[in-house]
Amino acid sequence: MSLYCGIACRRKSFWYFRLLSTYVAKTRYLFELKEDDDACKKAQQTGAFYLFHSLAPLLQKSGHQYQAPRHSLLGLERLLAKFGQDTQRIEDSVLIGCSEQHEAWFALDLGLNSSSSQNAALQKPEMETELKGSFTELTKALFQLNTKDASLLTMAQALLRWHDAHQFCSRSGQPTKKNMAGSKRVCPSNKIIYYPQMAPVVITLVSDGTRCLLARQSSFPKGMYSALAGFCDIGESLEEAVRREVAEEVGLEVERLQYSASQHWPFPNSSLMIACHATVKPGQTEIQVNLKELEAAGWFSHEEVATALRKNSPYTQQQNGTFWLPPKLAIAHQLIKEWVEKPSCSTLPA
Repeated sequence: MSLYCGIACRRKSFWYFRLLSTYVAKTRYLFELKEDDDACKKAQQTGAFYLFHSLAPLLQKSGHQYQAPRHSLLGLERLLAKFGQDTQRIEDSVLIGCSEQHEAWFALDLGLNSSSSQNAALQKPEMETELKGSFTELTKALFQLNTKDASLLTMAQALLRWHDAHQFCSRSGQPTKKNMAGSKRVCPSNKIIYYPQMAPVVITLVSDGTRCLLARQSSFPKGMYSALAGFCDIGESLEEAVRREVAEEVGLEVERLQYSASQHWPFPNSSLMIACHATVKPGQTEIQVNLKELEAAGWFSHEEVATALRKNSPYTQQQNGTFWLPPKLAIAHQLIKEWVEKPSCSTLPA
């Protein structure tokens, strides 16, 4: 028995080492591409490109799902030539990842004005016809993509948007220059380096022990309720941001916090969603909604939330006159599901 356990443990350690080595190798390879323009340009030769037009990704419908087609460098060069564009436009692409076999993945927007080429933006209808797809707003397609494509496209859109908005130095006013991978921009006149950034946002599911608090903003789709969320202020810790947001939006004081998970979220601009569970002090559960922030907020029972999770379809819920929750891909959905299932979490200091 002890011999069997020893072999099993060694095998487990071996496969864990293999997995870790693959991740480290990918990470080191991507680091090299970000730091070395020549290496990145070489990687484009065998890489794959995801195409966008004015920040909308090129997608193809497959049943009830969307798929994101990929294009080789040669295919992309032929496409640009057909539409009278020079291949220098490819330098506007950004690195968004790679496979375990080190096939590099890039994203290129054909609708934004090029910073490396004199050519104007390509026309959307002609491109869609040629590419046999449609440039679809990511907000509409996100929840009909598989997890891999959703992750890559949200990252790509965030990077493309950041580069489009940071083409000039805030100090000198001179044009900035992007490196080949798109991991930074540099001002040639003063050497200031600009890196893509995300804004930290706390998203908090508040509970009184038996109920959870859900709220909605006027901008939400009809009938949808979610957890409380807000940007972190400069100088705040995560814990301070959670307490302030809960106090500002619903007039409650948080007693305990539990960290749950985090997620990049591209809308409306790139944010890092930091999800937490929070409980309020006993006897202090009267909600005072801040109407400048929220349209409505209320306490919901475990049964009500569990039912909403099981029937989480906007059409079904509106027909029944009940509320619905954010889709599965959103971290708010996972936060609410955790509360229903009562999992163990890492506790933050109170």
